[in-house]
Amino acid sequence: MKLRQLALVTAVAAAGLSSALVPTLASAQAKEQFFPVLVYRTGAYAPNGVPFANGYVDYLKLVNARGGINGVKVSFEECETGYATDRGVECYERLKGKGATVFQPLSTGITFALTEKAPGDKIPLITAGYGRSESQDGGVFKWNFPIAGTYWVAGDIIVQDIAKKNGGADKLKGKHIALVYHDSPFGKEAIPILQERANMHGFKLTLLPVTAPGVEQKSTWLQIRQQRPDYVVNWGWGVMNSTLLKEAQATGYPRDKIYGVWWAGAEPDVKDVGEGAKGYNAITMQHGAEPNAAFVKEILEKVHAKGQGTGPKDEVGQVLYVRGAMSAMFAVEGVRAAQERFGKGKVVTAEQARWGYENLNLTQAKLDALGFKGVMRPVSTSCQDHVGANWGRIHTWNGSKWEFSSDWYQADEQIIKPMVKAAADKYAAEKKLTRRTPADCQS
Repeated sequence: MKLRQLALVTAVAAAGLSSALVPTLASAQAKEQFFPVLVYRTGAYAPNGVPFANGYVDYLKLVNARGGINGVKVSFEECETGYATDRGVECYERLKGKGATVFQPLSTGITFALTEKAPGDKIPLITAGYGRSESQDGGVFKWNFPIAGTYWVAGDIIVQDIAKKNGGADKLKGKHIALVYHDSPFGKEAIPILQERANMHGFKLTLLPVTAPGVEQKSTWLQIRQQRPDYVVNWGWGVMNSTLLKEAQATGYPRDKIYGVWWAGAEPDVKDVGEGAKGYNAITMQHGAEPNAAFVKEILEKVHAKGQGTGPKDEVGQVLYVRGAMSAMFAVEGVRAAQERFGKGKVVTAEQARWGYENLNLTQAKLDALGFKGVMRPVSTSCQDHVGANWGRIHTWNGSKWEFSSDWYQADEQIIKPMVKAAADKYAAEKKLTRRTPADCQS
């Protein structure tokens, strides 16, 4: 698969045409590893979806420029979901038969739907930083991989940072935190961990749902103005985030008392607010904006400089671009791990790739070699642990760019693990599933 052909796919998809019109590069020649790419370059969430998709695709192009995965070149095909669950399922059904290695839904709603389908089709799902938080439990969710972070990790670290700023967790008693959340499976994922922390520390938690896409928040901010919570946690996506910050500014609510989830802490969320968003905090999924990362410089040199960049050059290294590249790296490195067992330099099946994602061992040395030095910490998955890392940092908008404002935090597994097991056991009971055996963990 030549890179200029790959660029053609993206260009066509970016023009808003159906993936049905895209040349079926993906029709997976046997010598190529095929990665379906679910995107949303159109619709209300496009400002956030586009840089993620560009980072994802540029990283796949970089892999080919490096010589592939132990010599195996990669191919891909984009499919536009518009962030809609039904369209996401249609994309899955359309692309799964083309030799799909793994799907990354980039939507919690789509993830919920595909979680029901993946086991039967034996195709893994990577949901890095989103999806079902309980899918960390590989004993129940054999095909789901929320690598490097779940929403419960994000919520836990946000509370830790608030506690630190107040002088310790014991100082949270009597405080009031309002959760403003996207009224969808994505937004609701935040509720259990914040409720757990509220019960532990004695702070009041107010739940304020916002109807998608989130442009109407007047009634929400009327309640905030009346109740004056000590902190606001923003579990938003797309236009909801900039709307929230504009409403906070109009209401006079201090932006330094607002924390966003890692899908609410990127350049598109703040650029239209500028100085008005100064002081706004967000949890990061380890990385922030990384313009100086080695892999970013390599993409500029080996992809963009050759006229094969997927999007504008100035977005390379921005927060969501890096998130997309990191997610593609997980997909690729799982295949590399699978090759170690099933044949180096060979195309692996989706089922074999699943083993690779379950045995991912991204040491710091490996990450550094891939160009992610200073960007993220090691990731190590197992049969029982499909997340592999639970670290995060806080970054803060200074009016013109994001800057890290905390050291590393690690989510409290003493809190999260029992929650994960209880939720996974409940899911297994509802679906009449049994936990995997030790023998199955070797498969």
